[in-house]
Amino acid sequence: MPATTASAPVLGGESQRFAMGQDIPAIWWNVFHSEPLDQLIRSALAHSPTLASAQAALRQARETYSADAGARQLPGVTGQLGVTRERESQLASQVPGGVDLTLFNASVNVTYTIDAFGGIHRELEGLEAAVDYQQYQVEATYLTLTANVVTTAIQEASLRAQLRATQDVIEAESRSLALIEKQATLGAIARGTVLTQQAQLAQTRATLPGLEKALAQTRHQLSVYAGRLPSDTGLPKFTLESLQLPQDLPVSLPSSLVRQRPDIRASEALLHQASAQIGVATANLYPQITLSGSLGAQSLEPSQLFSGPSSAWSLGAGLLQPLFNGGSLRAKKRAAVAAYDQAQAQYRQTVLNAFLNVANTLRALDADAQALSAQAQAAGLARDSLDLVERQYQLGAVSNLALLTAQQTYAQTRIALAQAQALRYADTAALFQALGGGWWNRPALADASAPPAVPTPKSP
Repeated sequence: MPATTASAPVLGGESQRFAMGQDIPAIWWNVFHSEPLDQLIRSALAHSPTLASAQAALRQARETYSADAGARQLPGVTGQLGVTRERESQLASQVPGGVDLTLFNASVNVTYTIDAFGGIHRELEGLEAAVDYQQYQVEATYLTLTANVVTTAIQEASLRAQLRATQDVIEAESRSLALIEKQATLGAIARGTVLTQQAQLAQTRATLPGLEKALAQTRHQLSVYAGRLPSDTGLPKFTLESLQLPQDLPVSLPSSLVRQRPDIRASEALLHQASAQIGVATANLYPQITLSGSLGAQSLEPSQLFSGPSSAWSLGAGLLQPLFNGGSLRAKKRAAVAAYDQAQAQYRQTVLNAFLNVANTLRALDADAQALSAQAQAAGLARDSLDLVERQYQLGAVSNLALLTAQQTYAQTRIALAQAQALRYADTAALFQALGGGWWNRPALADASAPPAVPTPKSP
């Protein structure tokens, strides 16, 4: 990669420098220096249903871990209070005809499973990894949402530039048509020339509805990203002039990239969870030791329930060892190992895709700069050529065909130039997304029910 990209004397044509090892700011989209864009992203983070769904999944994972951690690591204590009405037979009570009894009882029972072979510990480790996975899913959703808003805003700016270029071409072609019609009226040119120019103008105008439709759909998509209805009219309008191309582009070291990408961290958490399941399956092959005890009272009268003679207690210990299950437990362990191998392969693929994403984006940025430089030169030459042909045509030195060709060339280069300018902005945003978006520089998400915290920019 070159140290800097090519430059062009047009909007968005500034040279960009690749800064190896440079950190990424938490509010990475502020590199475009657009206050409306910043406000729109903050609104999207506060109202996006997609982000709210990811946060709810994180809360669920945390509560599931809390519930199991308390139940598995500490003894279980239950209180019991009951009354039983029963009849003892004559044989048992030695009373003719038997006897009816009402038995009152109250007790506190304690049970505890000793984690002798680490099964409980590994199960909780897996649940903790599930929490980590959901946390990185929130970060990935956050990053995707902010990147989508930025790229959609850039797409809107590109479409507005293309519309403006098309409208300028229509005005130029309309002026040419007026001149040709005047010449046809004077008999200087044939009527067929007028029809050809009219067809060219109609063809150019036919491109407007498609651009307008794309612009409207882009605005609708931007509204939905912001958690609003497509009919919302309060969105800011974005143009390429309202965005500033950043001069410095961070390039993370490979060793840092695997710690920055939320998708890699989420895949790593799934690998950790799969590893924990191997431990659980292994522990299930060994005995389970359970201790139990109870302290209570039994009495035939409620008033004597808590007196000395009515007290009762018990202590116990149990050992459960699987003896024969048709190989089920060992098969489950082998299945857990296979699941770990699958998670490991998926983790490696995620890392490879991440490096591919970054490499492609870096190459795209370099190519974008070269393409914009060439396109800017082509647009300038097309403009000069059209001006020259228009003057020559007015003097009768060139044919109408030459004028039409020059107009078409200029129209194509203007639209292509707007697309090339927008592509540089879009691929710049893609680089920040590919490198992880700087989520590690944000305050920790203390409350998963609230939108992820976004630092407030400091006043200059």
